[in-house]
Amino acid sequence: MGDVRVVGVSEAARRTVRRRVLWPSWGLISVAALLFAAGLEVPGWAEYAPFALSFVLFGLPHGALDHLAVPRLLGREPWPWPVLAVGLLYLVLGGLYLALWFVSPVAAFAFFISLTWFHWGGGDLHALVAFVPEGLAYPADRTHRALVAVARGGLPMLVPLLAHPESYRAVAESTVGLILDDASGLSWPFAPGFRLYAGVSFALLVAVALAYGYVSAKGRGSLAAWRVDAAETALLAAYFALVPPVLAVGLYFCLWHAPRHIARLVLLDGASAVALEGGRLPLARFFRDAAPLTLAALALLLGLYATLPGTGTSAAALLALYLVLISVLTLPHVVVVSFMDLEQGLWSRET
Repeated sequence: MGDVRVVGVSEAARRTVRRRVLWPSWGLISVAALLFAAGLEVPGWAEYAPFALSFVLFGLPHGALDHLAVPRLLGREPWPWPVLAVGLLYLVLGGLYLALWFVSPVAAFAFFISLTWFHWGGGDLHALVAFVPEGLAYPADRTHRALVAVARGGLPMLVPLLAHPESYRAVAESTVGLILDDASGLSWPFAPGFRLYAGVSFALLVAVALAYGYVSAKGRGSLAAWRVDAAETALLAAYFALVPPVLAVGLYFCLWHAPRHIARLVLLDGASAVALEGGRLPLARFFRDAAPLTLAALALLLGLYATLPGTGTSAAALLALYLVLISVLTLPHVVVVSFMDLEQGLWSRET
């Protein structure tokens, strides 16, 4: 398999990641799915609580180390050029994306969904490659990895649309409505015909990804890793079908996607990687490093609140504002993470 350098960390460190990051997220997501399957209902305000917590609990901070991730990955001093380069990347790409919101908010929202699909799918793919036990080559080749990334990204982005179209549409219209009075351009994805076509197509894609993975894993003696992939896929599909979309995506952001990326960042820091090998997850060090840019992002949020004319004080309006902020930050963050993927061999040719 291609050289994925993160996988080169000791099995002890990866075992800590599985115990401290992966297992808790599996458990919490499973509990949420079971509770809503049993008929749990929560008040409307509670659905927004995970997004509120994500200001400080993993969500927003998980992208606040991009300026350190690149030099740590390359083995260079962070100051001045790597930090300045990442800062310029955020300024240019984030600024252009913010401009798109004002020029065409419907296109900006659609791009945000597509970008998050790509990014969250890639995050799940990296976790499968990097944190499986030593010796299990899974997913083994670029075709399978691409299938896994598309399938995994579609679970949080598409399944809520299929299962809860009205709630999904309310969020979309609220976000676009910050700038545009008429959000009619968003109506077509919520039509029954489109949802049927998208649902059948996506189900086939997931089936192909799992079947391809099974055949490949069986030939390589990696069926244990395939079982993890299949179980996670089934769990997330049920979770996003059962849990109200705002709550489901907010919990996934805080409890699933962000912690996996934080574990990846911890592995790039020498002192933190040593702590992982000793069975500890050094979150205090992470939050210390992430604090400055997390605070800067919150300041930007306040600036957007003062700038966007459609912002109100309801939970839905504040979530819409937060989504615009996250989208602006996500584009340069995806570029940084994609660079990490290439440097760490996530898409390397099989050897």
